[in-house]
Amino acid sequence: MSIQIPGFTYVEMPDIVTVHLGPPNVEAENINVNFLDYIKNVASSELYPTWPVNALRANIHAIVSVAMNRVYTEWYRTKGYNFDITNATAYDQAFIPDKGIFGNISELVNEIFDEYITREGRIEPLFAQFCDGRISQCDGMYQWGSVDLANQGYTPIEILKYYYGEDIIIATNAPVGIDVGTFPGDLKFGDTGPYVQIAQIMLNRVGLNYPAIPKIAADAYFGPVTESAVIKFQVIFNLPETGVIDKGTWYEIRRIFNGVNKLAELASTGFYIGSIPEEATLQPNTYIQILQFFLNIVSAYYPTVPAVDINGIFNDQTRAAIIEFEKTMNLPQTGLIDEETYNALNSTVLSILNTSPPSSIYLPRIIFPKLELVRGQNEIFIYILEQYLNFISTLNPSIPRIIPNNIFDTQTEAAVLEFQKYYGLTPTGRVNEETWNKIVEIYRELRFRNTAQ
Repeated sequence: MSIQIPGFTYVEMPDIVTVHLGPPNVEAENINVNFLDYIKNVASSELYPTWPVNALRANIHAIVSVAMNRVYTEWYRTKGYNFDITNATAYDQAFIPDKGIFGNISELVNEIFDEYITREGRIEPLFAQFCDGRISQCDGMYQWGSVDLANQGYTPIEILKYYYGEDIIIATNAPVGIDVGTFPGDLKFGDTGPYVQIAQIMLNRVGLNYPAIPKIAADAYFGPVTESAVIKFQVIFNLPETGVIDKGTWYEIRRIFNGVNKLAELASTGFYIGSIPEEATLQPNTYIQILQFFLNIVSAYYPTVPAVDINGIFNDQTRAAIIEFEKTMNLPQTGLIDEETYNALNSTVLSILNTSPPSSIYLPRIIFPKLELVRGQNEIFIYILEQYLNFISTLNPSIPRIIPNNIFDTQTEAAVLEFQKYYGLTPTGRVNEETWNKIVEIYRELRFRNTAQ
């Protein structure tokens, strides 16, 4: 896909790249990787962090261009493959799952990952072939040769022209993904203007789900509070803690902002609030409902995972979403919830929900799990129970707040007791079907009455 920008046509940077872990004609696992993370991995696999900066920059431009060329031309997909690129260096470039990332390389990639090589008068990214130049040779850039040139004072573009020809240019600030917007340049303390205000608005929205990020006045001034919010965001999302919104921070803010917005969007369109359809031909199951709810939360942050209907039935739609989740998390693609997949899904979702205030979470109407809930139990629907009660407590102070932990402990029992007393149920501190249904009823009444206001 390409996008018109005054004076030039840019190829859009992909958000996700599907990597085949082997040569193209050999059966191997495919994994979906965030494009920025992919470039950092390849650069850390192909390059040495001790190389001169200009050599590193030239090589990163080549790495980006190779990947973008494969995606833009659909090189493998037009040949019937279901991936974008391989990690076989004889065909593409190195990618090593779980590879450690070098700090200085990560910072350079954050700065230039949306810049690619093309030729004058053309828009497609150049397939910028490269090799080490010592053990292997190729019709492209020699990596060790780029080091020699950098040591002689060559700039990155001069290094690239040396190997690829005088007619190449570097396209900069290419759009990244859908609805992301072009990087406006570094935003830092003392800056003013509309892009500062946009960043403040995005950080405030992200802060609803990550309350550690301080609230900012969206006044278009990059003052100390904005700087603190940026640093806290960088800490949470493992970025260099500079307080400056550089390219890597800008795109991460946009990615998380789009994720939390999609989460709210799913809620408002009914994914989270629908009831079990009466025409269901199979018996709805509580565990499946929660599984589907969790998959929808993940889908808001990982575009490779589709949202599903919360109907409590393990159907083809649910299985397909599980497979996409397993691909995204580099797990065996079984389409089943085994222990490994369950643990990955559980930890991913709870990390999102545990940093979200009760008012930002929309829970579905979960049917009673056919098991009386009592102190000492450790089940996933205890977490849902705690979230129900937590929201009710925000509007009914007689119900004590809970720290959700998946365990029916003394805090959960106390909240259940107070709920039962307040709403005229027998105060046992245990959750039978009557208490569960009443909690769900009150939650929905308060949740959506509150939303309407």
